[in-house]
Amino acid sequence: MWLVALFLLASPAPAEIVDKMQKFYERTQDFKGEFRQIQTDKVFGRKRVYDGSVKFKKPGKMRWDYKSPEKKLFVSDGKTLWLYEPEDNQAFKQSLTESALPTAVTFLSGQGKLDKEFDVTMAEAGDAEVEAGDYAIKLTPKQPTAQYKYIVLVVDPKDFHVKQSVIHDTQNNTNQVSFNKVELNTKIPDGQFNWSPPAGVKVVKPGGR
Repeated sequence: MWLVALFLLASPAPAEIVDKMQKFYERTQDFKGEFRQIQTDKVFGRKRVYDGSVKFKKPGKMRWDYKSPEKKLFVSDGKTLWLYEPEDNQAFKQSLTESALPTAVTFLSGQGKLDKEFDVTMAEAGDAEVEAGDYAIKLTPKQPTAQYKYIVLVVDPKDFHVKQSVIHDTQNNTNQVSFNKVELNTKIPDGQFNWSPPAGVKVVKPGGR
């Protein structure tokens, strides 16, 4: 019993974890690394795994280069979001202000305050894959949304960077993204977040316009 009490005493409160995590990203001007994304469909019993590289830069810039199993690009210059699917020769364009990206994702590029938009608690067993010593917090939106039910962030206890995010939707499906080989403040050029569709690519906008 005293071991449990000692563990609880040593573990910071959820609000403290969020505060330190937020401060870490406020100090970070940019970061890059590799990612693995695992999408699990509970209804149909399917799992899809994607690998690629990722870059974030303030304010609001991000770039996800998917390398396998097929190539695609998700990129934002801080104003416009693009999703480019070269195999289908099409690109989806959307204003960043109209996107449904959760704050738990956009705060990585310097936007949003987690404690203002989410109720924060410690995650429960099975919510995420957690290594020994890591912190896992559960973010439940204060205003319910159809896009997801809650989000779990797995945080490194050494510097409070996010090692993994898991989005849980209303059908109990999950979208897990794990980061590795992360490098901070490498002065990523702004040009790496600028993108225009190649000639002949079909551009699709919200509403099919």
